[in-house]
Amino acid sequence: MRCSPLLLLAPLAAAFTLDISSTSSIETAASSIAYEMMTAYVGNETGEVPGLLPGSLSCDPNTVGVYCWWEAGAMWGALINYWQYTNDTTYNSVVSQALQFQRGSDNNFNPANQSRSMGIDDQVFWAFSAMDAVEANFPEAGDDDPSWLSLAQAVFNFQRSLWDTAYCGGGFRWQVYSFNAGYNLKNSISNGGNFQLSARLAYVTGNSTYGDWAEEVYDWMESSPLLEMDNSTGIFYIWDNTDTDNNCSDVQNYVWSYNYGTMLMGAAYMYNYTNGSSVWLDRVETILNSTFTLFFPSTYGGNIMFEVECEAAKNCDQDQKSFKAYLARWLAVTGLLVPSTMDSIKTKLSASATGAAGQCDVSDAECGLQWYTTTWDGTNGVGQQMAALSVVGANLIDSSMTPLTKVTGATSSSDPDAGTTATSDPAETTSKITTKDRAGAGILTVLVIGFIVGGAAWIVI
Repeated sequence: MRCSPLLLLAPLAAAFTLDISSTSSIETAASSIAYEMMTAYVGNETGEVPGLLPGSLSCDPNTVGVYCWWEAGAMWGALINYWQYTNDTTYNSVVSQALQFQRGSDNNFNPANQSRSMGIDDQVFWAFSAMDAVEANFPEAGDDDPSWLSLAQAVFNFQRSLWDTAYCGGGFRWQVYSFNAGYNLKNSISNGGNFQLSARLAYVTGNSTYGDWAEEVYDWMESSPLLEMDNSTGIFYIWDNTDTDNNCSDVQNYVWSYNYGTMLMGAAYMYNYTNGSSVWLDRVETILNSTFTLFFPSTYGGNIMFEVECEAAKNCDQDQKSFKAYLARWLAVTGLLVPSTMDSIKTKLSASATGAAGQCDVSDAECGLQWYTTTWDGTNGVGQQMAALSVVGANLIDSSMTPLTKVTGATSSSDPDAGTTATSDPAETTSKITTKDRAGAGILTVLVIGFIVGGAAWIVI
């Protein structure tokens, strides 16, 4: 991505003009935005590592141009969505290569080169992309590569074994491995991410094992400080994280759009899986109404998506700049799964797409984040591109794109036992590294292993 100081200070020459009523206008805008997003990717070039964005082996979300491993996984899902919306196959082979290369030795998106910062949430975003492929019948990779569905099932099987009842009565810790900073936290995106994955697997396969597990995860979150209804305002808060060191007695009071999108999407799948359960409908509506209140503030007209914790101050980190991408996609799918919500969702997505286009330069399709103004916010990057791509593309969704199930035509082969025979042990250690805790808890010195990826030897120093 072009990030020179001169570019960062320059105003946009001219913004996109998006006709939200025109399919061709939306497709043209989406194509331009996707192309610019992919200029940051070099993993398909000779000598590079497929699937990774720049900086994915260091993961410092506070550095412009550096992207954590999980965001690359999310980007491949955005491109699967793009293909589904537009039928443009330009990126399909790159997407397949990336997802399969980063699947890890146990076929569960837990590659050894990411063990030093492997979170439940990081892993599950790759599984979300696999599920996007399943639900849209994205072409299978073929040969001896595992199916998209089996990759997601392997993540489920791996994560289920990490359910922690020793502290706080249940829930997932943020980090997979105890040597990682942040292991003490139980957060909404990890628990909500597993909840969504389980709900989607239940929806696709009809297997009650997944549905029952989704219920259990949601129930634990509801009993924890992570979910809180403010009866005085009617706002349902999905807080960021709670701490096992305090037996989950307190909570970090930050709200992020992707936490709301994650929980909304899972609830929508559960509503559909349970044939319209009134309990799940109430949860969908409760989360959706609070999403509208918090992330579509009346200050900007009430229909423009806004990352409330960081956008106005322009201090969103690299991770946070991508969050609106997931909320946009998941709002659109919620409208398909819970049709009674579609009209209100369409209004928000339409206005937000028009606003996002106003932050994109017509000459090179670089996009900013502040969709409520056509004055460029001075930023660009994969997160901003993915957010703009997702919200623009979401306006192409119609009932023909309702996520497929094994009953309605999903063809990806199922393997409920996928990934249960583990072969890797990232906890083995041979060389020292220093890892900065993404939760802000400081610096932690840990040990990691040298590893082999795709036939190339790597040592993390």
